[in-house]
Amino acid sequence: MAGRFAPRSARAALPHQAAAPTLRAPAPSHGAPPGAAAAPRQAAPTLRATAPSHDAPPVRAAEPSHDGPPLTREWAPPGPLDLRLVLGPLRRGPADPTFRMVADGTFWRATRTPEGPGTLRVAARGDRIAAAAWGPGADWLLAGLPALLGGDDDPDAFVPRHRLLALTRHRRPGLRLLRTGLVMESLIPSILEQKVTTDEAYRAWRHLVRRFGTPAPGPTADLGLHVMPDPRGWAMIPSWEWHRANVDAKRSSTILRAVRVARRLEEAATMNLPEALTRLELIPGIGPWTSAETLQRSNGAPDAVTVGDLHLPGIVGHALADHRDADDEEMLTLLTPYEGQRHRATRLILLSGHTPKRRSPRMTPGDITHL
Repeated sequence: MAGRFAPRSARAALPHQAAAPTLRAPAPSHGAPPGAAAAPRQAAPTLRATAPSHDAPPVRAAEPSHDGPPLTREWAPPGPLDLRLVLGPLRRGPADPTFRMVADGTFWRATRTPEGPGTLRVAARGDRIAAAAWGPGADWLLAGLPALLGGDDDPDAFVPRHRLLALTRHRRPGLRLLRTGLVMESLIPSILEQKVTTDEAYRAWRHLVRRFGTPAPGPTADLGLHVMPDPRGWAMIPSWEWHRANVDAKRSSTILRAVRVARRLEEAATMNLPEALTRLELIPGIGPWTSAETLQRSNGAPDAVTVGDLHLPGIVGHALADHRDADDEEMLTLLTPYEGQRHRATRLILLSGHTPKRRSPRMTPGDITHL
């Protein structure tokens, strides 16, 4: 199957093959004088990488390759920026095969762009952000770096109406809402998280991406990064593999319906929030919870509040009204002062640490792999 296996590595030359090849004169054309040999071709000039200028577009060192020199870019954010807070929503569990944060504070992200697979490495360097990218999608990833890191977000549009949110905002000045511009990479794991525990969803995501995705381009072997399958790759996963990943027929069928119209769903990344919600929820099996979780990441929508969640209404109710048993209706009522910024308000509530104490588990993990 196309894209299933990594490209075959080049075979090293044998000692007797290491010598420079002999140039052979091509056969003379009909109009050439007899005995005339064609002049040998001149070697193409070597392209050298140029140092990237600040805020300059990505500079190509040479013809791109999966493991060759990366494209690089530096970007100066317009204000405080906490990479962990900004990029954290892209991480699907501690062993997400598409996302890594290493000990030195560097973040790695592997994804499938409109131009093909790509790997992005991001790190803070003083008051600037240094990025490097590999693969066919490198140009696309670097061009979208500011949007990914919240460059299009406007934190000043949020006006806190509760002391708790005002204090959290003051303590977390680096929070900005990311925008990936990619719908399917957030939609599919969100579907996997429907009506199950996060551990079940994370395991399913890891299994499917590692088994049916492709190794990420660039120096990622030690990190174990993979790029998720393309729409055809998802559509070709056999039914028993969904079962082996502990994904029931309802969720797998929803993913299969979505990948059949992946191109139309990706168009939602450029729509305003109401139109994007409508586009995603045309697919049977995608409701308000899944569409909001997707557009929070793909569109950076500050008002895409998650409804239908098992825990969020109680967390918001406890933080704003000391009512841990609040439902969706009460949560939306409490968030009315933040109309247009309700997703940002819930992010700040979750970051405040002011959450109700846990009770006994409300959902038992399921396992269909042995059925």
